[in-house]
Order: sequence, then structure tokens, then C-alpha cells
Amino acid sequence: MSDFHALQTERIVGARPGPHLLIFGGVHGDEFEPMVAIRRLARSVRGADLRGALTLVPVVNEPAFLRGHRLAEDGLDLARTFPGRADGSITEQIAHAATRIIVTADLLIDLHTGGTTMSLWPLAGYSLHPDAGVLEKQRRMARAFNLPFVWGTSPHHEGRSLSVARDANIPAIYTEFHGAATCDPAGVDAYVSGCLNVMAEFEMIDRREFASATKLVVEDPRSGSGHLQINNPAPCRGYFEPAVCLGQSVRTGDLLGTISDPLGKEVTPIPSRQDGVVVLLRTFPRVLEGDCLAVIVEVEQNLAGT
Repeated sequence: MSDFHALQTERIVGARPGPHLLIFGGVHGDEFEPMVAIRRLARSVRGADLRGALTLVPVVNEPAFLRGHRLAEDGLDLARTFPGRADGSITEQIAHAATRIIVTADLLIDLHTGGTTMSLWPLAGYSLHPDAGVLEKQRRMARAFNLPFVWGTSPHHEGRSLSVARDANIPAIYTEFHGAATCDPAGVDAYVSGCLNVMAEFEMIDRREFASATKLVVEDPRSGSGHLQINNPAPCRGYFEPAVCLGQSVRTGDLLGTISDPLGKEVTPIPSRQDGVVVLLRTFPRVLEGDCLAVIVEVEQNLAGT
């Protein structure tokens, strides 16, 4: 059993009362923009200007980060392991420690990217919480974060930071911004700005209003909505070349990309299974059968402007 110690956190306490906001980064060890953005927030937010408290965890999954990998050495996905176990494997212990912090918060933001193999259209997501008050706060958080896509999905996913928050009636959102094994400065800037916008929305800081960057808002209550890894699985192994880009509208049957054999002689086309907008693309070319290649979000339930 691994010997895991407490998460490394930065806590800033405001001079005046207000909510306690918790911000997570590095739940996966290969997601870098959140780590840099949270460190920048730690340097820029001053207690004298803050109402409430801010707890920052730049690298939740430190063992995975030190491995240079998405997962720690036990091979468990931390984003599927909450609430964890104090006496479990390294990832279970981290989930347990993170859960103990989540339940102390009034608001949670969990920052993600596509890691080393995926890239995502920038989005802020939340569960369609059964409590109307919690749901409305989550909508406010997601809109305030000010990314192109706002996505409300099934509240029934388990094992996640947001499922812990859901059960504790703590308003929570997660975000995604590109990935592809990079640390995009634009992503860092967007994450810093988004976190500050949420703080301003809940009167934790004073901040000027912003022009909305949101292009699409979708709420999809169907079971499985928001579970990215189960979409458009590769029918075979090989070299994947996408034929679309993030944010692009596609129709059923449109070519998403191709998978070819090592010589490029056998080429398998990958058609879209639905109409919608491309929100995730695989960017790591080598694929195995069953790997997720793309996610298309249907837009019939578009609530933009409501």
C-alpha cells in the first residue's frame, strides 16, 4: 500500500465574510493548464480584497503528475474513484483526502483538460442537480466562467469530485480546455479569468463585468450524458487522423476522421453517428480498438439565451 500524505493546498482567508470556494487542478497528472492557473491565482488573490475564503489545490494527483502520466501507479482514474478510502490504494487515499476538503466548501471548481491524448472545446459543465437552488448556482457558476460551451448533464455519474459535491448539496462545476499534451497560455489565462469571474459572481471579489464568450448552452438529462470516454469508439487499431475541428457542426454520416494501418493502405472511415457540435477530438494518433475518437453534442436542447 502506498503511503499518501495530505494534499498540498494554499488557503487565502478574506478580510470579510463570504463563501468558501475550493478550486482543484491536476486530478489527472497530465493536465497542465489548471496547475499553472491555480498557482497564478495563489499569487494574485489577496486576503485584503477577498470576502470569504479560497482554498487552492494545484495538483490533486501528485503521484500521477510525478509519473508524467494521467494516472498514479495503481492504474485507477481518480476522477472515477471518489469518495475513496483512507486505507486503500494511492488513488483511493487521494480521493479520500480530497473528499474531506470538498465537504468543507460552499462552492467547487474542478479544472481539467484533455491531457496527453485528447483536446476539448473549452467548456464549463455541471450536473443537473435535483435541488433547484443548487442547480441555479451551478448554472451561474458555469455561465460566469465564460467559456464557449456550457453543458448541463446527467446527475447520476458516480466516483467524481462533482458526485461528492452533489451528495453534499455543494454547487460545483468542472471545466475543460484543449489538452493534447501542451500547456496553452490561452488556456491558463482563460482559467484564471474564469475563476475570478465566478468569485465576482458570488461577491467574493470586485471585478468588472465581461463580454460573454459563450456560444452554446445545452442541458441534456439523459442517462450517460457527459460521460466522454464512451463516445465514437475506434472500430480497430491504427493511426487516427481527424477530419474535423473542435466547435465544428457536423451531421450524421459526416466524416470525423480515418484510421489507417501502418502502410496507409487499409483506411477505415469514421462517420459521425449524430448531428451536433464536435466538443472532443482524439489528438494522440495511435488508437486501439475501443478508444474514444470524438464526442459530438446534440444541440436540439440548446438553451442559449434562456
